[in-house]
Amino acid sequence: MTESPRRRVVVTGVGAVTPVGTTVATMWESLVAGRSGVGHIRSIDASTFPTRIGAEVLDLDAARLPTGPDMAGTINLLDRKNQFGWVAAAEALADSGILDRRPGRIGISIGTESRRPDFLKQLSIGDVYEGHHAHLRYSPFVFGGVLSQHYDLTGPQFTVSTACTSGTQALGVAYQAIQWGKADAMLAGGCDSLIDPLMLTGFSLLGALSTRNDDPSHASRPFDLHRDGFVLGEGAGMLVLEEHEHARARGARIYGEVRGYASTSNAYRLTDSPPDGQGAYLAMAHAIADAGLTPKDIQYINAHGTSTHQNDRSETAAIKRCFGDQAPHVPISSTKSMMGHLVNGGGAVELIVCLLTIQHGILTPTINYEVPDPECDLDYVPNHARPATVDQALSNSFGFGGINATVVVGRVDREAA
Repeated sequence: MTESPRRRVVVTGVGAVTPVGTTVATMWESLVAGRSGVGHIRSIDASTFPTRIGAEVLDLDAARLPTGPDMAGTINLLDRKNQFGWVAAAEALADSGILDRRPGRIGISIGTESRRPDFLKQLSIGDVYEGHHAHLRYSPFVFGGVLSQHYDLTGPQFTVSTACTSGTQALGVAYQAIQWGKADAMLAGGCDSLIDPLMLTGFSLLGALSTRNDDPSHASRPFDLHRDGFVLGEGAGMLVLEEHEHARARGARIYGEVRGYASTSNAYRLTDSPPDGQGAYLAMAHAIADAGLTPKDIQYINAHGTSTHQNDRSETAAIKRCFGDQAPHVPISSTKSMMGHLVNGGGAVELIVCLLTIQHGILTPTINYEVPDPECDLDYVPNHARPATVDQALSNSFGFGGINATVVVGRVDREAA
């Protein structure tokens, strides 16, 4: 039997809600300017925690959420993270224009997880019994269901829950569904909100969070020698992925092509990255091969770059192993230095950054990079944005449980689009 050729997949819409901007345009402006979205936590009382800083979404326009009597049931099913996801999804779908004509099969792939930080409080006052669907707002599968019902998206629906890798794996699942003809387009991405007592407690016990409470804007400092942990963030990124000919037929604007994807396991420890970066190296190498490229073709890497000692050194080792002599010449940046760690939402937002880098020819910086770590000695685009021509970019996501995922995106020439 002859194997059918894989279909090309392009991105035709993007949407984002982040601590540095609640639209793609405002986010990009802040990232290029090197603005930090980290500050003292306002959404909860964090005064008794070792870490009292985070990257919060503070300026989301409530009018962008589901409103009106007919949407009351919908908003009641959306917790904070899913509200971010809703707004990002609406932006991505509007940006793509795909719903104007609605041809073909459109599906959904969401990176998220179950989280109910206010459950005990609700239980104590009886709110948990209000409404027979109230408990569903905490279930990870509900957000995709709400979106599919609201927008009448009848294609395949996936929910991916792999912590820091969820958003990227959700995109990978969507990419493969289109490649192999299971859908013509997919709304894909991730959303999260980690700034709650449970997450602060858990990550503090792991010693994973920065405690630079007196200097929040300088707390997230990936690859810097004096980094002391990551910063909790919140937000969402959503993209419309579409089969290339399907997009061309309706005259869609194309941001770029998803050219390769891979996911691997470290087979190491649940919460630590291996010093040699083995799993991350394999994810990058396999994604580049899946794209039909070589490491020399990659001109930018959006790093996982969390600002923890072990992750940054492990990722640097993986990049050196994958790119060899080319490694010092590939610009790398961590947008977590400005947005904090969006966990389930991070990979999707960071892939949007890769696409905008290709489109605008600007490398976003890694801010707060002041004292080089001898074990992190690559080009991390320190502190200031830089002009560059980028045709192929790579985005890394590495999660607890030892899960790695990498996506490669590339420019689509106007003539070829």
